[in-house]
Formats: sequence, C-alpha cells, structure tokens
Amino acid sequence: MLNKSLDKVLRTTSRHLGRLELLGVKTVKDFLLYFPRTYNDTREFTKIAEIRTDEICTIKGQLTSLFNIRTKNGKKMTRGVIADKTGSLGVVWFNQPHLTRMLPRNSEIILSGKAKFAFGKITLQGPSYELIKKEEEQIHSGRIVPVYHETEGINSKWIREKLKPLVDNWIELFEEYMPEEILREHGFVGYKTAIRSVHFPDEPELLEKSKERLAFDELFLLQLKVLQKRWFWQNINKPYAKNIKIHNEILKDCIDNLPFTLTNAQTKSLEEILEDLKKPFPMSRLLQGDVGSGKTIVAALAVLNVVKSGYQVAIMAPTEILAKQHYKGFIETLKAYSLNIQFIAGSTTKKTKEDIIRQMKTGTVDIMIGTHSLIQEGIGFKNLGLAIIDEQHRFGVKQREMLKSYGSPHLLAMTATPIPRTLAITVYGDQDLSIIDELPKGRQKIITRLVPEKKRIEAYRWIEDQVKKGRQAFVICPLIDDSDVLEVKSVLKEYAFLSEHVFPSLKVGLLHGRLKQEEKDKIMNDYNDNKINILVSTSVIEVGIDVPNASIMLIEGAERFGLSQLHQFRGRVGRGEHQSYCFLFTNSLSEEGTTRIKAMEKYTSGFKLSEIDLEIRGPGEIYGIRQSGIPDLKMASLTDSVNIEKARKSAQKIINKDPELKNHPKLLELI
Repeated sequence: MLNKSLDKVLRTTSRHLGRLELLGVKTVKDFLLYFPRTYNDTREFTKIAEIRTDEICTIKGQLTSLFNIRTKNGKKMTRGVIADKTGSLGVVWFNQPHLTRMLPRNSEIILSGKAKFAFGKITLQGPSYELIKKEEEQIHSGRIVPVYHETEGINSKWIREKLKPLVDNWIELFEEYMPEEILREHGFVGYKTAIRSVHFPDEPELLEKSKERLAFDELFLLQLKVLQKRWFWQNINKPYAKNIKIHNEILKDCIDNLPFTLTNAQTKSLEEILEDLKKPFPMSRLLQGDVGSGKTIVAALAVLNVVKSGYQVAIMAPTEILAKQHYKGFIETLKAYSLNIQFIAGSTTKKTKEDIIRQMKTGTVDIMIGTHSLIQEGIGFKNLGLAIIDEQHRFGVKQREMLKSYGSPHLLAMTATPIPRTLAITVYGDQDLSIIDELPKGRQKIITRLVPEKKRIEAYRWIEDQVKKGRQAFVICPLIDDSDVLEVKSVLKEYAFLSEHVFPSLKVGLLHGRLKQEEKDKIMNDYNDNKINILVSTSVIEVGIDVPNASIMLIEGAERFGLSQLHQFRGRVGRGEHQSYCFLFTNSLSEEGTTRIKAMEKYTSGFKLSEIDLEIRGPGEIYGIRQSGIPDLKMASLTDSVNIEKARKSAQKIINKDPELKNHPKLLELI
C-alpha cells in the first residue's frame, strides 16, 4: 500500500505530480519519507502592541476588514486589519485579490511575517496566513512548522497541506524493523512516531528524539550493509584464501637499500597489511595517506612479499599517466629482484596485449600494472595473490568487484585523497583502514597564497625568475575550451597567452585529457627532463605526477575546485629539495569559496582539509555519489562521529550473531 502511486491518492494536477517526481517523490512512501530541511518555531504569538519593525512575528487575532484596491501604478493590493486585545495592525498583500474570497471578515486568523513602516504606519507586509478552525489542527502557524526543499510550483505550504492527511491516515502502515534490543539500548522512539513527529512535531523534545532516531537508522543500515559485505567477502572466499608467508629477510634487505628511512606510519601500515596476508580469509584493506606520504613504497614492499611467495600481483590505476608512473616506480624500486613487470593500457598495441595476456595466464608475469584494461574480457591470471586499486573512488563499484573476482585475491585499495574517518568507516566500512598521516622527514611546508589580480604581473615575473634559477612550474586551468557560460580560463587559451605574451623566452608545454596517449607521454617525459619549464594543464595532473624539480603550482579559477582537489594539485610540488609555492587565483569568491581558500592557506594536512570540505560541500560532490556508492542522506550527517560509532557498534553486534540476517528478515529486505 505504501508503494501506491501518488496520482491515486492526492487530489492535484499532473503538473504538480511531475514537479514532485523531480524531487524524487513518486509514491506515498516517498512522500512520507520526504523529510523537512528545517523548522520555524511559531508557537509564541506576538502581541500587536509589542510589534517591532523588521522582525519576524506571529500574530493571532481577528481579521476585522479586508478589501482589494488598485495602486496609482495599476498594481493590485489587498489591505486588511487584524486586531487582538492589545490593539490593531494594518496588513498588506500584493497581487493576491483572491484572499478576499478565502479569508472571511471577522474570522480568527494567524499571520506570520515581517512588520515594516509603510503608508505612514507599521504594517505587516505579505504575511503567511492560516485560518483558525476549531475542529482542525493548525499546520502552517502557531506551532513548530516544517520547511521543505521546494521547487517551482511546489512550496512548503502546499507540501504541508498534502502531507497532513497522508501522515494521519497512512503512517500506521509502516512497520518497525529495528531490533528491540537496539531500541531499548539507545532509548529510541518508535519508527512511526519518529516519522509523524518529524513532519508535525508537538514539542521540540520529541522532534529532537525523532530526528535522532531517523539519523541513526540511516547510518545503521549503511553500516549493516558494509559489515555484511565484509563478512561475505571473508567467509564465502575463505576456501580460496591465499595464506601468504612473510619473507622478513627479503623485506629487510629491500628496506635497508631504500634511499630513505620509512616513517613510523609507513612501518605500521606495512605491518597491518602483512598481518592480513597471513589470515585465513582474503584481505580487504584501504590504505590512505596524504599527498607525498609514501603509500606506493608500502604497496611495493607488500607486492614483493606476495611475489616471493609464488603469486602474481595486479595493480590498477585510473589514468594511463598514473599507471605508467607506477610501472616506472615499481621497476626502479624492485630492480634488484629480477621480476617480470608488465604494463597494459588502452594505448597498448593488439599484438603486445595478446603477448602480455598469454604471460598473465601462464603465470610468467609477476606484476601486472595498468588501467581498467586489466579487467577487460579475455584477461585472466594463473595465480593472482594480490590486487591493488589506486584511487579506488575513481572506479565504479562493478569495476572494483571485477578485479576482486580473479580468484579471490587479497585486495588493497589506495587513495591519496584523504577521507575523513567518519566517511571511511561508513562508506568503505567493509574494508580495514590503514592511515599514513606522517610526511617523510625533511619535507618542506608548501607556502600557499591567494594572489589578488593586481599582483598577477608581479607573480609572473617572480615565476620567471625562479625558472631561470632552474625551477619548474605548473599552471592549472578548470576547462579545456572556452565557455560562453563560465567566466573561467580555458587551458588552450591560457597556454597560447602565456607562451606568446608572458613567458616568450621560456618553454611552455600543454597537457589535457583530449591529447593522444603518445603526446601525453612525450610531454610528461619532457617535463620530467626539464625540457619544459612551465606546464599548462587541466586537472589531468591531479594525482600521481612526481617531478621533484617542480616547485611552483599556479591554480586559475581556484574557487571552482573543492578543497581536496586543490590539495591534490598542491601536492604535485614540494617533492624535491627546493622551497615550494602554491598560488591561487580566483575570478570571484562566494562565502563558501572564501572559506575554502582560507583553509588552503592555513592548513597543510589533507585530512583536516577533507573534513572541512565534507562539512562545506557534502560527500556526493567531493567523491561522486554514483561512482563511490556514497549515499544521499536525509537526516544523518557524515560528520557526526558519535552517531556513526554508535550505529557501527550496533550493526556489528547484529552481524556477529546473525551475519546472513536470517533472524532479521525486515533488516535484510531494507539493505
């Protein structure tokens, strides 16, 4: 019944039903779960004698007169008078002549709005109104009034009027699905009570309890889903688990020959991964670390251990540039161990690809590095022991599952996009978490500044001076081509301008996503070899580019990027011995944009910036809802660490006792 289409229940037009559909509301259940975004408390009535101008007030009184007139400029005006025991007050509405039919004279009424000084006296202008009917409950005033997300033709008043009868008559069809022990433990109100009270609360205390219950439910169901997924991954695949021996001597030899010392955070993360490899079920771990924290070397050591145990390893990256960089890095790091390391991507020729696939299937390839080409049809492994996915949120859920399916290998996901812990345990809760939150010793802080437009030429001259001293620079633009709509710089136009007019004596390069792979490779090789002084690029260089000599990052239209992305750009410099700088240029700054830019100047920690970004923009915009599986929460917040921990503990208790939810069929249906 709750899935009944609204056109069978509501008395309204097809146009209104279409507008509701745009809000994601198609059925009775959808509408009842369309929760308010905020509330106006209009329980306190203001006496007319105590009204102040420019303050919102709610008045309860008698409408003693109401009539329509035309103003000198031809506008329709409805004027009236409301009175209570303390006095009377003029009321004005514009272009609403129908009110004289809807609001009978001498009727009891509640008006809510802002009083202004007009027509020589204090007047209530354009207030919301609600007639007091003795037999009916007030829903628009004189109470805690829900305010909803609106769209053209659908306002909160309309939603309240249509929802009230549904709340009164259909709420009882909702079933309680939360286990009794969880309701008791946390003192939650019932599900029906929560839904009813969140729409039309009788008192603020019950409203808060209802919001708490519904927010918990969202987080609990998310946690239940990821924890059950984790249980299935560990137990369904248990018979195929590769128990991998730890080769301490080989690892020690490799670590001792590194040109640097591992940080404590790197050592701890490596130990956690190695411990997982010994377990009787496949590993599923997320290794996250700030830009430049050294995740790749930790992964390389784990890879070496797996290969030395007789298994193959697959490493998948989202872009060919990043995949190729991993390929070169692994060859360099593991060159002493005579391993067969191969690379495959979209640009790999058919003949080469066929030869590599044959080696993969016969087991002669030790380490296979590539893009999503690694999961194409016809590809397989003889004995895959470990699969690594870099920047996992860039891949769709199905792509990640495909790599998992190659013989149930141990799975290690990596990301250089720091994810707040609250988000990581909610969305990636089926994975264990390793965090590298410590930068290598000697890593300098990158100086970050917002540069005003009037200092642009000065900044260009300073960059030119730095380049002449041997440094290199990046210039990032938001778009490839010019836009008639967006007033932001395009990479093509900026490249032409900088190379011809600003830096004519320097070698300026151009990089963007529409170039052929051979062109991208040549440009990056030239930049690595310092044959290009300044590289003008789109966000294609966001992750993985490692050029130690690059010390300047200039970002155009910085307000168009989120904090996590700005931090990724900044992380492309500061990788060598030279002091590095990040300059931010903006076209215009909103309040949100100002908050982001100030945070960039103040903080160097990607984890801190990711928390701020999550609060400002929400998870969907940062990580891409469709790709990452991040939910669109109605009541809960992914910054609410207390509620998230509470929900996770409750979900874990259920999974520990009943992992397949055989005794909790309602929960199973919901997830």
